[in-house]
Amino acid sequence: MTRLPWLRRISQTLPLFKTVGRGCLHAINLACILHLFKENIGSPCFSYGPSMLPTLETEGEVLIESIITHRLAPLARGEIVSLKSPYDPNKFICKRVIGLPGDIVCVDPTGLAAPSMEHVVVPKGHVWIAGDNLALSTDSRDYGPVAMALIRGRIVARIFPFSRFKLFRPEATYIDD
Repeated sequence: MTRLPWLRRISQTLPLFKTVGRGCLHAINLACILHLFKENIGSPCFSYGPSMLPTLETEGEVLIESIITHRLAPLARGEIVSLKSPYDPNKFICKRVIGLPGDIVCVDPTGLAAPSMEHVVVPKGHVWIAGDNLALSTDSRDYGPVAMALIRGRIVARIFPFSRFKLFRPEATYIDD
């Protein structure tokens, strides 16, 4: 019985198929691990837009978003968070937490002088958020208290550009009566 030439070629390329198959399997495993890390631990994200000036530049900064710390520890006033936009759920925004559930927040929705100020009690399960650059920020002054379920994670660091590296800590001013 003679061997067929195509059968010989298949038997010679079998090690190549095994190698390629293992490589594909490793690539799939790595992709799954990275996806799980990104969805449950944290990941880099990019900032753009003027609402968080001067803390964050309008574009070109790489931030570290921690998802796991948001799930393990309660939010604090002054923390920078990433969340789904209440206006466009396909878009993520970055704002500072100003008020927690039960807090009374002094709000000036018009941007005018003090006589137009009002006070809002942040309801349970919600936070009050604002951009650092109030003049160019769409935030809780526009859409009211934001459900905590929209918050994806905390912004814990700026890692690029390297010259502006910074670990973010909660920054807030409190007024107690």
